[in-house]
Amino acid sequence: MSATEKTVAVVREMAAAMEEHRRHLTKLDSEIGDGDHGNNMHRGFGAALERLEGAEPATPADALKAVSMALISKVGGAAGPLYGTAFLRAATALAGKKDPSPEDVAEALEAAVGGVKQRGKAEVGDKTMVDALQPAAGAAKEAAASGGGAGEVLRAAAEAANEGSETTVPLTARRGRANYLGERAVGHMDPGARSSYLLLDAAARALGA
Repeated sequence: MSATEKTVAVVREMAAAMEEHRRHLTKLDSEIGDGDHGNNMHRGFGAALERLEGAEPATPADALKAVSMALISKVGGAAGPLYGTAFLRAATALAGKKDPSPEDVAEALEAAVGGVKQRGKAEVGDKTMVDALQPAAGAAKEAAASGGGAGEVLRAAAEAANEGSETTVPLTARRGRANYLGERAVGHMDPGARSSYLLLDAAARALGA
């Protein structure tokens, strides 16, 4: 399987994860947001798959760019622009690389996180997806430096994102719709942080890790 085919397989697994966990993400979002995160993510990744099937991407970067365009056009709320930016930055980082190395994968994730932070103006501790993605990028870099393959890099990222999503529970939101709830957001997990973990977990599983 080529690196491009593996990338499409990753997106397919991500779409399946968003379908499987749609109600869970919607429940999380109904507690501190407007209750549409699960449905939006499911619709967005369904659109991404449709776009990929018609596009025949030549490189992993082409595949990620197609996902970005689909998410930006189909996912409502803040998640569309944020995840769309993440995939676009990852695509830019992998431009011209037909067979990305584990280090390239880690760099693409780091670029994706940078895009999310710039777009959403959020930092760790603000109770957003950044609380999951920032530690994920750090763990990915460490795994790549230790000689791990792309699957192991993504598995390390997913485990760090899982822990990061758990850290959002006791936080007061400082960004996004949950920001308006003040102390009432305490005790609830951020849905974007959870979907970030689920996407990275799906990516790792798609690569056999």
